[in-house]
Amino acid sequence: MIAVVDEAKRIRDGVVAAVSMPLSELLPPTDLVAVTGDVSGELQRFQSLLADYPNRPGKGIRGRLLLLSAKAHGAQPATAGAAAATTLAEALELFQNWVLVHDDIEDDSDERRGAPALHKVTGMPVALNVGDAMHVAMWRLLHTLPADGGYDRAAVLDEFSRMIMHTAAGQHLDLAWVTQRRFDVTEPDYLAMVSLKTAYYTVVSPLRLGALAAGVSPAMELEAAGLDLGVAFQIRDDVLNLTEGAELGKEFAGDLYEGKRTLMLAHLLAAVNAEQRRRVVALLDQPRSAKLEEQMLEVLSLMRQHGSLEYAQSVAEARLRSGLQQLDGALDGLPDSDSAARILELVRGLAARPN
Repeated sequence: MIAVVDEAKRIRDGVVAAVSMPLSELLPPTDLVAVTGDVSGELQRFQSLLADYPNRPGKGIRGRLLLLSAKAHGAQPATAGAAAATTLAEALELFQNWVLVHDDIEDDSDERRGAPALHKVTGMPVALNVGDAMHVAMWRLLHTLPADGGYDRAAVLDEFSRMIMHTAAGQHLDLAWVTQRRFDVTEPDYLAMVSLKTAYYTVVSPLRLGALAAGVSPAMELEAAGLDLGVAFQIRDDVLNLTEGAELGKEFAGDLYEGKRTLMLAHLLAAVNAEQRRRVVALLDQPRSAKLEEQMLEVLSLMRQHGSLEYAQSVAEARLRSGLQQLDGALDGLPDSDSAARILELVRGLAARPN
């Protein structure tokens, strides 16, 4: 357990270092532009905001998966491949952090990792700009990847870019359905959305990037396994959000307040009668600011009555079993069997049933 904590902390320290540039890098040459103390002070605040989300402890699952995949595929310590894997793990966690800043703005979330969402503290324009700057810091970090050393740098960057585009496409679906006030989102629609929005950056790309850093062409099964496992992770996360006391640093039932189209909602709307469906839609179709706690609890009560949470959890567990089976086959025979075993151990917890 100590090794896992240290590994996650090491990645987080790298992310914080990537956004903690000297103040001089943000300023024009002082012999050309006068810089007052007020300007310097506000830019120091800007620097602290860049490190806000990275300093909020998370599990670092994605970065850890990437490092373990690189080791499992044969990346040796103190080699260009190992250095590339470390940089990629840090860049991946930095990607998640700036995406979360933007995601919280887009959903108007109240909390992130047990503290107020950044835009609730600074206002939306400042938080949006912080996310943009973190995005730039991510690419600056990727520019430090070793230029040569037994792995295909271009393929690595292509995979990273592909991951970002898949995530953005999935986020578009998620946001568009809410904006368009769509309540006809089916289970297949939801599964396609979370495959794009969550599965690629959570499991698929960490596994593939690790292999690429080790100089190995990723097995085709890694994508199929990663999609199953990433979907399982997101469904479990949605279930936890509606499980009081287990909502993982976000507000309880925040997905209902945000009007998220989830597997539980699709199941509920397919199960209720016409009158109940109209009631649920009317409650969830309100602006967030108009939603009352008792109304969201009413929707949650209906989900519990119709077994929507249990159904979603069962889908998550089925996808977990499928993903583990495929991943076990893809990892079989790799150079570092201990790291391969740790990958399987780590992903087994992705869809654990809430207590």
